[in-house]
Amino acid sequence: MRDSALLLAPQDYSLLTDLYQLTMTACYVGEGVAQRPASFELFARRLPDPFGYLVAMGLAQALEYLEQFRFSAEQIAALQATGIFDHAPAEFWDLLAGAKFTGDLWAVPEGTILFANEPLLRVEAPLWQAQLVETYLLNALNYQSLIATKSARMRDAAGDEATLLEFGTRRAFSPQASLWAARAALAAGMNATSNVLAALKLGQKPSGTMAHALVMALSALEGDEEQAFRAFHRYFPAAPLLIDTYDSIAAAKQLAKRRATEDMPLNAVRLDSGDLVSQSQQIRQLLPDVQIVASGDLDEFEIQRLRQAGALIDAYGLGTKLVTGAPVNGVYKLVEIDGIPVMKESRDKLTYPGRKQIFRQGSGETLHDRLGLMDDTTDGKPLLRLMMQQGNRLQPDEDLASIAERCRSAVIQLPAACRQLDQPTPLVAELSPALQSLTRQTQRLVPAL
Repeated sequence: MRDSALLLAPQDYSLLTDLYQLTMTACYVGEGVAQRPASFELFARRLPDPFGYLVAMGLAQALEYLEQFRFSAEQIAALQATGIFDHAPAEFWDLLAGAKFTGDLWAVPEGTILFANEPLLRVEAPLWQAQLVETYLLNALNYQSLIATKSARMRDAAGDEATLLEFGTRRAFSPQASLWAARAALAAGMNATSNVLAALKLGQKPSGTMAHALVMALSALEGDEEQAFRAFHRYFPAAPLLIDTYDSIAAAKQLAKRRATEDMPLNAVRLDSGDLVSQSQQIRQLLPDVQIVASGDLDEFEIQRLRQAGALIDAYGLGTKLVTGAPVNGVYKLVEIDGIPVMKESRDKLTYPGRKQIFRQGSGETLHDRLGLMDDTTDGKPLLRLMMQQGNRLQPDEDLASIAERCRSAVIQLPAACRQLDQPTPLVAELSPALQSLTRQTQRLVPAL
């Protein structure tokens, strides 16, 4: 099992879990309850500050993980060698040797807008299976939902006409995270990513510019900045030029002079530092038909500030503040075991019992969500759909364009208070009468401490 590179392959998925998922499974086997039907729901108790909504993302990776769920003989031997499971029942190892996800998965389609306590997905499966898959599902959905929500907010701040480019690979928390971040950003409406591997895996064309290093290296070796630009355009005539290595305005003047005397294609220039408002305004005067790309630790708040200040920017490169930040603190909680509704009643961590559905009505200021039970008869469109049945997928992955369209449409239909960047007011789902009643009944059965 040793691998100093820590490379992740599909056959490793089942071990990408917290130890307690395995120890609990061994306990369930020993107690004879491992095969009892159980339902777990994944949701956020509260939204990260300052989000007014959450974009659900990561379902494609969740489905692929469940399809690949297996334990190899080598993995089982490695677990046995730890000595941790010396007292586990022999049946535990038999269970792992034949492991396969055989349950159902309910989920909202990717790009759906959700709020606190609304499930992104529900797993209905034998207890041991539903328990073991928790860690990976949380990892996949929490991170991608964070990136998707940030991307949606940045799109809202920039407007529909702006080009948004995902530049976050070097700041993402791992190589795997960089791929998921690129996917989530594209699925939430960004136009392209600079991550070559992610783009090609997703059937997209990668997009990027150049670094200051090229300008400095070729300027030093070939004479000046203009020679660096000429050299780069010799091989990539349509590529944007990074013009703020030395003096962006001087560079723009030189480019304007060249364009006046020779046939020079120039689609875009990029600014990565300095006063983006003043620079963009001056460059627009010098290069009126050339797109201006801005980058450099931008987020939705800075995009909003730049637009309000009159910056003339056509595209934004978004990296560090897109792929990092406060996490989505999604949780995965048992809501029903063997037909018995259960709930957690800890202070500030209360959960609602039973298998639930989200019912949505209206749009804009009339948008209304009701959180109810699966068999509730109530008005509104049910959001959770059956995506996997008895371990078999019911539909193929959606293309990113369809997800992005769903996401943008959903954001546009939100109340203004949810969409505002500063101190938004998230929607609070109303509890259906049936769910309220079940919660009271279940609370009476919670053991007193």
